[in-house]
Amino acid sequence: MNPETLIMTLLFWGAVLFIVYTYFGYPIIIFLLAQLKPEATYCTETFPSVTFLIAAYNEELVIPQKIENTLQLDYPRDKLQIIVAADGSSDKTAELVRNFSDRGVELSYIPERGGKMAAIVRAMPLTRGEIVIFSDANNMYESQAVRILVAPFCDSSIGLTTGAKLIIDDQRNLSSAEGLYWKYESWIKKNETILGTCTNSVGEIMAIRRELFIPPVEKIINDDHYMVLDMIHRGYRVVYTPQARSFEYVSQTAKDEIVRRVRMNAGLYQTIAMSGKLLPFNRPLLLWKIISHKFFRAFVPFAMLIAFFSNLILVLMHNKQVNTSFWMVTLPFNQIFIILQLFFYAVAILGNFVKFHGLLGKIFYLPTYLVNSNLATFVGFHSFLTNKQLHVWERVRR
Repeated sequence: MNPETLIMTLLFWGAVLFIVYTYFGYPIIIFLLAQLKPEATYCTETFPSVTFLIAAYNEELVIPQKIENTLQLDYPRDKLQIIVAADGSSDKTAELVRNFSDRGVELSYIPERGGKMAAIVRAMPLTRGEIVIFSDANNMYESQAVRILVAPFCDSSIGLTTGAKLIIDDQRNLSSAEGLYWKYESWIKKNETILGTCTNSVGEIMAIRRELFIPPVEKIINDDHYMVLDMIHRGYRVVYTPQARSFEYVSQTAKDEIVRRVRMNAGLYQTIAMSGKLLPFNRPLLLWKIISHKFFRAFVPFAMLIAFFSNLILVLMHNKQVNTSFWMVTLPFNQIFIILQLFFYAVAILGNFVKFHGLLGKIFYLPTYLVNSNLATFVGFHSFLTNKQLHVWERVRR
């Protein structure tokens, strides 16, 4: 094998193994390690005072339903403060929130808009609860969610908890794929928690000790992930509570979902750039979990490009050597691999234009979902490099 072929072969397998490890290897390893430890149990009959903080920007269509959902939570009402942070809303959001003032709902509002985290930081001095729960306007909680979410705080080593994000099935392939993704994420976070701490959170169902809240750095995009890493860096544990469940609809279209993920992935690159101040370098197991779970995801689209083009170059080299070992990526395996990749991407592109129904349609949509997600990651990288102001969240249709 000549040097050029060897280099392309190593690039191909390095990229493939990186993708396989990121999506399958790490989750399986963390699952196997979690089998060696019992799950922790927490006291469920303690009721710390809680502030339920709802971030809302131009949410007039859902904010009344969200407030009603919050008022009906199974938690002692005298220990539950409800605040809506609606800075910058130009619709009737603030007016609708004021209609609930006689039921104890408080409003934090100024006409100027500084982004979601700026609104939260401005509302924090109004909070009175020992625990602050962060929520969005478009997600609805199960009645027991708050009880479950705050239960782990009886352990003083725990600084932050996060619940489960579930996607409402609206019979579209996009919602099925998104729902499957969050079940996959839930599985990873559950196993990480068994091993001590999980490394990620969803901002729409997240709780923190009020005394531990430190405003994220200015113009942070992924405030929830930043807060998780900051909490870990300060020596506190982060716990995933899968029975604390929140429901929401997926974006209205695949294009809308890409827009949402572009912002999220730009935030991931931003967090990686700040990792020198956030990562727990003195705790190797935690460091491995953070890098494997989140940081490696940022480089999967580059690995996909390397796998494709190194494979294509191996085919174009017209290497006539036939080898029975597919590890050498010579004939006929280089051709088989490129055909499989072309088929995968063709199905992914087709899924954006042709809607298949039933179980087969859901299966065929998975390549579309995966490619669109990584396209959003790639575009998010460009947004990060060009320093677009993505910390100011733009709502997508749901």
